[in-house]
Amino acid sequence: MSALSLGTWAFGGAGQDDGRDVGWAGQDDATSRAALRVAHSLEIRHWDTADVYGQGHAEELVGEALKAVGRETVFLGTKVGWDRGAADHYYEPRTMARQIDASLRRLGTETVDVLYLHHCDFGPEDRYLDGAVDVLHAAKRAGKTRFVGLSDWSCEAIVRVLERVNPDIVQPLRDVSRDDFVSSGLARRCAQRDDGVVFFSPLRHGLLLGKYREPTSFAVGDYRNEDPAFGDAGFIEHVGHAAQQCRQRFSDLPHPVLNAVTGALLEDTPNACALVGQRTPRHVRSAAAAQVALASVDAAWVRAVFRQPGAC
Repeated sequence: MSALSLGTWAFGGAGQDDGRDVGWAGQDDATSRAALRVAHSLEIRHWDTADVYGQGHAEELVGEALKAVGRETVFLGTKVGWDRGAADHYYEPRTMARQIDASLRRLGTETVDVLYLHHCDFGPEDRYLDGAVDVLHAAKRAGKTRFVGLSDWSCEAIVRVLERVNPDIVQPLRDVSRDDFVSSGLARRCAQRDDGVVFFSPLRHGLLLGKYREPTSFAVGDYRNEDPAFGDAGFIEHVGHAAQQCRQRFSDLPHPVLNAVTGALLEDTPNACALVGQRTPRHVRSAAAAQVALASVDAAWVRAVFRQPGAC
């Protein structure tokens, strides 16, 4: 599995849910298709998607690509849980079962490699957790997924339900500006259980690369509008300085900042990869050249220069 794997959130395009921006503006299908082709050719063959990315559109594009390159050549993950359908809460079992089957149809496959519970909102006192877990493990027994997974933006939330879900793979948020993977206890628990780990949003939607110079807003439907860091001039300035220091310290690496912010995450977790939203062939080529874990001393330095007390 590639150390930097392909995230397809952006392939779904812009979108809103209950008035919140949940997609990515400015993406077109031709560019997404090209990115998938180049990723496969450069051995980036762990692809991650979800049923709600563009209301299934990202899955459709991935399925189209799989038909061309061969399903067996890609480690494929998708998710269930964000679309409530007609239910009044997340993780209604019959809704989940229908959505899993719909994902398989869009992806053009009978089996995915990993099927994730997309988040850890299981209702008051986790009352819907057991039903959701039953559906997930039933899908595994039926051959609809090889592995079961658990994802959330909060490492603490994953720790809370880890044993009850009993996943093979966890997918937590982790980036060097807001990293609680170790302090939450999740790193230790994953090591004890020998779980696979897939870090998502390691670039903080591109912000940590230092390419923004001032507060920025995006078109309606773009999730980056929901992250307060994009409107925080002080944090953007801080990230810019950190990125410049990385360019100097890692000038011998092909993509110094990308190498730094992803390599620091991979340094302490040998059974992990990081999902990078590779929206274009250029992004894919950069990721393919940056799949190196940093040395421990360098990783500690990167975490120190990016972390700002009180940051968003």
